[in-house]
This record gives sequence, C-alpha cells and structure tokens, in this order.
Amino acid sequence: MEGSADTEDPPLLPLALSRFHISEEFGFLLPDPLTELPAPYSPWMDIARELPQLITSHQLRSCVHQMPQLSPQQLRGREELHLAHLVLSFITMGYVWQEGEEGTVQVLPRNLAVPFWEVSQALGLPPILSHADFVLANWRRKDPNGNLDTIITLPGGESLWGFILVTLLVEKAAVPGIKATTQALGATLQGDEESLHRALEELAGAIEAMREALRRMHDYVDPEIFYSVIRIFLSGWKDNPAMAHGLIYEGVSPEPLAFSGGSAAQSTVLHAFDELLGICHRQDCAAFLCRMREYMPPPHRAFVEQIRSAVSPRHLVLCSGDARLRAAFNRCVSALAEFRSYHITIVTKYIAVAAAKAKARRAEPSARAGPAAGKPPSALEDKGTGGSHIFSFLKSIRDTTREGMISA
Repeated sequence: MEGSADTEDPPLLPLALSRFHISEEFGFLLPDPLTELPAPYSPWMDIARELPQLITSHQLRSCVHQMPQLSPQQLRGREELHLAHLVLSFITMGYVWQEGEEGTVQVLPRNLAVPFWEVSQALGLPPILSHADFVLANWRRKDPNGNLDTIITLPGGESLWGFILVTLLVEKAAVPGIKATTQALGATLQGDEESLHRALEELAGAIEAMREALRRMHDYVDPEIFYSVIRIFLSGWKDNPAMAHGLIYEGVSPEPLAFSGGSAAQSTVLHAFDELLGICHRQDCAAFLCRMREYMPPPHRAFVEQIRSAVSPRHLVLCSGDARLRAAFNRCVSALAEFRSYHITIVTKYIAVAAAKAKARRAEPSARAGPAAGKPPSALEDKGTGGSHIFSFLKSIRDTTREGMISA
C-alpha cells in the first residue's frame, strides 16, 4: 500500500496546490476518481454496488458475514486507496444501520473491520464514512456531456444522488476561492495591495457562487426522504445516543472506538477561508471544528494549517487603511456569513421541520421498524450527524463570522 504524500516540507508562498493534493480544476475533490478496484477486490465491489437493495431487503449483514477477509496490500496509489475507503465506509454504514437505530450492532466483523482499518491508516483517515468519501471521492462522469453520477450509493434514491451531487457542486464552486486564497497569502507577504484586492474580490465571488450552488438542494432532495431514510447512514458512533458505547472493530481493538459521522464541518473549504480571513470562533465551536479536521485527508489538513501559520491578509488590510481594500475584505466576510445563514435555512428545512413531522409520524400506530421502511430516527433530532448541537453551533459560527468585519 502507498500512503499520502509527505506534507512536512516547509512550502513556498504562494502555496503550490499540488503539494497538498489540491487540483487546479477540482479543488479538494479527487480528480476523476477510479470506479473499479483490482480484480482481487471484487467481493467488496459486488456488495457495494448492491447496497441499497441489500439494505432494504435486510440482507447486507449476512452478505458481509460471508465476505472473504482480503488484505489491502495489493492496492497501489492514492486513487485505489480512496476507492477502497469509499467502498468499505459505505458497507460499514449499511452494516451498522441496516435495522435502524434500534437494531444497531456492537461489533464490526473482522473481515470488514481489519481491511477498513488498514486502508484508513494508509490514507490517514478515520475508519468511518466522512465527507472525503461521501462527496470528494464519490463522483464519476456519466456521459461525455459532463453529466455526473455517484460511484457508490445507499438507500434514498434520487434524493441521495441529489444530496451528494449538490454538495459536490458547492465544492466545485469553491475552486476559484481556493486559488484566490494562495494568491491573497502571496500578496500579503509581498505587501502588494492591488494583488490582494483582486484575490479578495475573486474569493468573495466564489463564496457567493457556493451559496447559489447550495440553493439547488431544494430542487433535488426531498426533506422527508433525507431525514427518514438518508440521514441515519451518515450518523456516527460518537456523541450519538443510539450507539452510546461506540463500536468494536473486531481484530483491531477489544475496546469500542467512537468516531463522528459525516458532516459539512469536515469540508476543508470553509476551514481554509476562516483561517485566511482571521475568523475566530468561540471555544466550544472551535474545538469541534478542530476535531473535524481529523476527518480530512492529511494533505488538506496541512493546507489549512499552513494558512493558519501565515500572516492573515486582515493584517495588511488593517495597516493599509485603504477603503477599497477594506470593502473587498468585508465582502468576503459578509459572503461567508451569508453562506452560513443559508446553510441554517437548509438545515431548518431538512432537519428541524422534517424532525417535527417525523415525531408526529412516530406517534402513529402504523409506524414500522428499520430505515428501509422509512421509520424516522430520533436519536439525533437536535444534533448534526457529526455530533454537534446543530443550531447553537451553526448560529454561533455564523455570528462569529460576522464579527470578523473590519469597521471603518
């Protein structure tokens, strides 16, 4: 197996994106991810391709029990490792949540747990489905016209497809802002106010485009399906009452391990923009965001840390006193706050309102068991899948973002 590239060497400014496994065209998305593993790993791929049917028919666990234990030693290169991690993470989420939050397991079987752990160690990722799997590595071109599809899926049909691809479009919209981030750092280092102004305007435009991309969630994702069917498969076993004791990875650790589920807070994009603009979040929120960085590919995490250690453009804007430069900086901060406000709007629709409707349905005598039947979960009604208290967290980071504005 081959792990990620070394990111310890001190980088030059402006930062070379390729050193951090960041694409000039796709940003943090994995460029053209592989869709097939080598032939010895067909037992994994065969199960992964049938996940929605295996889960809804309650057959996935028995299929996993019959799966041969394969060594990941024959995997070569980052792309094969990422596809293996994607496949094994989706199988794991299906295995754990097949029977809903009332029918979880305490042990992930050895033939799944051991290779998943080894692939995770090679990539520097945790052994659970994260944003890096669910979105960054889970897309392919469906046809020459540029239409996109997912590689691996779960129950949720068109709504799951829409949720993944709209999130992917938000990541893609961020690409000019990622490039502008490196330009802004270089301009700050050189004291080049004109170049910094251009970079900040580019960054603001990218954040505004991200918000426009996020609006498409309404067109493609049904709130009831998201809440009642999809969301449980993104849930982890840390800070989750449905799996309060974590999960034993058989053959890896005799003690249960706890990992957070997939979360938008695991996207590197907003971490990078926060660090660039010098946004300081309150201690509890900052601690959660810091923990979410552990779920990023290590080169992406290193990119955020490199921005953090550089001189913020905020310093040059304050020293300059130039009104035009200040306006461009404040446009970035305002766009970031507006993006977070819109995210709260989305979460209200897809979680808070959907949870209230689900609660009412649970009281009905006809409520059935298991996510396949669409029984709404209840363990994370007031929490995000990453384990945060969702509304207090989102409102706090939105408010502290606004506080980053520079007054005249």
